[in-house]
This record gives sequence, C-alpha cells and structure tokens, in this order.
Amino acid sequence: MASNPDGPPFVSIVITVRNEERHVGRLLESLGKQEPPFEIVLVDALSHDRTVEIAEEFARAHPGLLRIFRKYGSRGIGRNEGVRAARAEFVAFTDGDCIADSGWLRQLRRGLARSDVAAGQTTTVGNAAYGHLERVELYQEGSDVTYPSCNLAYRRSLFRELGGFDPRFITAEDIDLNLRAVRRGVRIAYVPEALIYHQVRESLLRFGIQAFWNGYGRKQLTEKQGSLWASYRYRRLFAGQRSVIAWARLGAAFAGYFTRVLTGGGRRLTPTPPPTGFESRDGAEGAPGRA
Repeated sequence: MASNPDGPPFVSIVITVRNEERHVGRLLESLGKQEPPFEIVLVDALSHDRTVEIAEEFARAHPGLLRIFRKYGSRGIGRNEGVRAARAEFVAFTDGDCIADSGWLRQLRRGLARSDVAAGQTTTVGNAAYGHLERVELYQEGSDVTYPSCNLAYRRSLFRELGGFDPRFITAEDIDLNLRAVRRGVRIAYVPEALIYHQVRESLLRFGIQAFWNGYGRKQLTEKQGSLWASYRYRRLFAGQRSVIAWARLGAAFAGYFTRVLTGGGRRLTPTPPPTGFESRDGAEGAPGRA
C-alpha cells in the first residue's frame, strides 16, 4: 500500500510478542484506533498461550489490517523479521504489554516529518512503586539514545542501512540501534505527545529479573561500542534513587552487568554483528514464515 501524497504517510506498526494473552488484545484494540493509513505486523516468538489466537480473532474482525508471523528468537530477531515483512516507508515499534494512546501514531508522524527517527513518551502503568523510576539515560552526539523500542519509529531505508537490530543482544538492542543512528548523523526527534502506556512487572521478583537483564545488556553494549561510562549522567542517576525499590533495581542492574563481565568470555560482542539481511541496499529481502 502506497502513501497518499496529500495525506499522512503509510506506517507499518511492528510488534513482537511471546505469551502476552493478558495484554495483546488491549494493545491491538488501541492500535486499531490510530490515524490511517497503517498496517500491523505481529511477530510471535512461538507463544504457548492464546496470544496468536487472540491476534487471529482481531485480524478476522479487521480484514487487511493485521498480518501475523511466527519466529522464535530475541526481540531483535523478531523486530527484524517484522521489518522484512513491512510494506510501508516508515516502521513504528511497540510491545505486546503496551497500550497506545489514540493519537500515538499521528504524533509520531510529526516527529518523522523532521527526522528519520522519532521517539515518543513511554508512561508506566501498574504498581506505582515500580513505575516511578526513570531510565538510566545515555547521551551520544547530543541525543538520548535510550528511548525504548516500545515507542520508537524509523524510516525503513535507514533501518536497513544500519543493519537492523543486532540479534546478539539480550536487552539494549534498541540503545545499540539508536547509537548507530546518531553516530551516522541522525537526530532523534522526541515527541512527548506520542504516548505509549507500558505495563510494569507485577511482582518484585519479575521487576528484579528485568533490571538484572537490563544491566546485562548494558555490558553487552560496552563490549560492542567501547566504554560508555563517561556518557552517563551520574548525578541525575543517583539523585533519582529515592526509595528502597529504586536502589534494589540499581543493585540488580549492576549484578547483571558484572555477571556479563564474569561470564561473557568468548561470547563478547565484536563491533561487527552477524548479517541480519538488511546490509544489502539492492532491495532483496528474505520473507518471514507466515503463521
């Protein structure tokens, strides 16, 4: 489907999910209310609950809007698969445990009108004790590169030229992609009116596990990109630790970071990732397997 030259550009919304039967229905309903034209590309990492069944019900109720693919792997692998299947000039990413504000896509388009990369504001919902904690920001070339891929949009040609998400990352694959974009000279357009509501983890254990793997991913990031410690805003980081839970999150993240230090060994990330299928500019792409 081509964009109307007199109207908003066509956008492919790419979602990666695994075992999200509790949330995916609400996400899809919220996406169905976005400003057209758009399509939804959902990549399921072989869920064993009703995630795909719920998505198929939505697809039947909204013919031509949603396409479903299945691909096991990391979030980066799933998102790359979704972009390969995308048909639009721009791709917007979100996650299965999110809900989009009704004006989300319209506002992201405002950012894409002035940059090849746009990011919105992600607001947490759920347990307030876990939700009121800020990102550990990382600045490069004057841009915050930690905007998460649950609320991020790229011009598809730039995404392909960058090689897509590096599939080796456990987490922080979105930071790595944003970092490569700003080092290419791209300025990330931040649009706070583009709102995504993200469900926080529902127990202290799950919250701690998430923080652990976030720290693990930050160490993977330094392996690939070199030392980034000088780019963190430490005063702001430590000033934001105002509760026991905040310090517990920071401790879990450091545990993940140093776990990677101690166990990375021969698995350290080199600057050059394995081919993802986006490196060639000749337009040839692989087709993902349809569910």
